[in-house]
Amino acid sequence: MAELVVFEHVTLDGVMQAPGRPDEDRRDGFTAGGWAAPYMDSVAMAQAGKSMATSAAMLFGRRTYQDFHGYWPKQTDGNPFTAALNAAPKYVVSTTLTDLPWENSALLPSLDALPALKARLTGDLVVLGSGELVASLGTHVDRYVLSTYPLALGHGRRLRLPPGEFELTESVTTGTGVVIGTYVRTTS
Repeated sequence: MAELVVFEHVTLDGVMQAPGRPDEDRRDGFTAGGWAAPYMDSVAMAQAGKSMATSAAMLFGRRTYQDFHGYWPKQTDGNPFTAALNAAPKYVVSTTLTDLPWENSALLPSLDALPALKARLTGDLVVLGSGELVASLGTHVDRYVLSTYPLALGHGRRLRLPPGEFELTESVTTGTGVVIGTYVRTTS
């Protein structure tokens, strides 16, 4: 049975919007996109690779799926994440999408199908980004892996988790001050 693992990049003030690219997500006039790039180093990349190695499949919300599909299949620079993301089975939680053009993609029409999906898979079912989806997952999540950057933006869409207490089960600090913490829920 798969574990549902949420991976997020967040600032000290909880912003998760557009960590990767300046044009990634400009909703609500957000202009600070790409804020995570200056903090990437070999430790962060090694941790990301370690996480990808245990992934059985990816779970996306509609918006993140469309953004990733618009970017990753077009990458030709030999980035190892390109091949992994393209080859991975991808499940998209959406009530509006009907066409899923990215290879190995399937629609998950509601979260009611999530327990059966987790039961079918072996390894981690990984959520990247997908802030609205993450906010709705509640107790379905087995682990959160949060990369917390030494930066406060003061505005932007923030990570929303269900109330409860969490235990830090692992942490790694990168050379640029990013703390990658793995958390499991201890109370709901």
